[in-house]
Amino acid sequence: MKPMFIISCPIDTYSGYGARSRDLVKALIELDKYDVKILAQRWGNTPWNYIKNHPEWKFLLPYILKTNELPKKPEIWAQVTVPNEFQPVGEFNIGFTAGIETTLCHNSWIEGLNRMDLNIVSSQHAKSVFENTQYEKRHPQTNQSLGILKLEKPVEILFEGIDLTKFKPLNSQEINVNVIKELNDIPEKFAYLFVGHWMQGNVGEDRKNVGLLVKAFLEIFKNASKAPALILKTSGAGCSYLDREKLLDKIYQIKSEVKAKSYPNIYLLHGEFEEVEMNYLYNHPKVKAMVNLTKGEGFGRPLLEFSLVNKPIITTKWSGHLDFLNSQFTSLIEGDVTPVHDSAVVKDMILKEGKWFSPNLGEIGFFLKDMFENYKKYEKGAKLQYHKSKNNFNFDKMVELLDKHITQYAPTFPEQVGLKLPNISNLELPQLQKL
Repeated sequence: MKPMFIISCPIDTYSGYGARSRDLVKALIELDKYDVKILAQRWGNTPWNYIKNHPEWKFLLPYILKTNELPKKPEIWAQVTVPNEFQPVGEFNIGFTAGIETTLCHNSWIEGLNRMDLNIVSSQHAKSVFENTQYEKRHPQTNQSLGILKLEKPVEILFEGIDLTKFKPLNSQEINVNVIKELNDIPEKFAYLFVGHWMQGNVGEDRKNVGLLVKAFLEIFKNASKAPALILKTSGAGCSYLDREKLLDKIYQIKSEVKAKSYPNIYLLHGEFEEVEMNYLYNHPKVKAMVNLTKGEGFGRPLLEFSLVNKPIITTKWSGHLDFLNSQFTSLIEGDVTPVHDSAVVKDMILKEGKWFSPNLGEIGFFLKDMFENYKKYEKGAKLQYHKSKNNFNFDKMVELLDKHITQYAPTFPEQVGLKLPNISNLELPQLQKL
């Protein structure tokens, strides 16, 4: 019998961790080395029933445990979550996490990582932060030093491999422009696309830096006789009508602070998109490039997806996405690592003591303007980045790397072998002799 591999993860949720979970479980099943079982978990307030609504993933349903009671102590136990939730349950325990976007993680994350036998993160950035974070432990009553809390367990990198059947370049006949038919009616023929959540934080301080992107775009192209558009595929706390109105209010507020006679157009795409719809959006003839002024990424999945459609990318030169984006093929903005602002702090996750990236304003202006005016000079780099992403960061390569990590660290478990007895019908019994 194969070793039992139970993985606790938000596999049935509409979330980034849900997508990561589905990819990991699919990879484990394809390896065909383990008796895979899934313990399905929630992920915050994100919607449920992703598998039911996506028939291509229904093959996972037989692997999901009906209750939270484990059939036995598994040979391998894994969790896909933030590290402070890691708990060892099996003979060998693996923690999967996207990691961290700043330069520092909470002490409870280091404690969680140390509870596992192996930790697997999405990027070199996350690995480096975990390896470099240290805390002095002190006795709660006497305040006496008890030594240094630091990472003591191995950490390996497993990128988030992309399904090349879903994210790929399309020709004009293959693009269903009616999926996002509103884009057909906008006057601009050149649009920058941003994809990501608009999180908490003042302008220039939210993690994805959407506020700064809006302000910079308005300032760069205000009063221009000809300007590109900016498409924001974003949401905040959810995909409700109230969330949409809140985002529109943010855009109008930023616009009111930019004094001009005329402004470039900004369009908001709000709501859940299927993967095929995202690929149509990436390939839409009016979408010419992706821009993301992110302050920090554990990986940066939308950037990898977009790199597979042969179009240029403008983003920051720091954190997780540098694992797959080549500085010679994409436009990476220089800047400084600066303290996290109070408005962006998230308890136990984004710490006030941490730092992340602040892009250079001059370079933001240069790349946005130059790419709009001299688009052709960026096309060759986009094609080279496409080939790098396609060949090195696809799902099959991810499966190979996952197998390598588990094989390297997990012990060899004894297999149950069926007892083979001789067939007694073939035996000749000795004859009884008469005396």
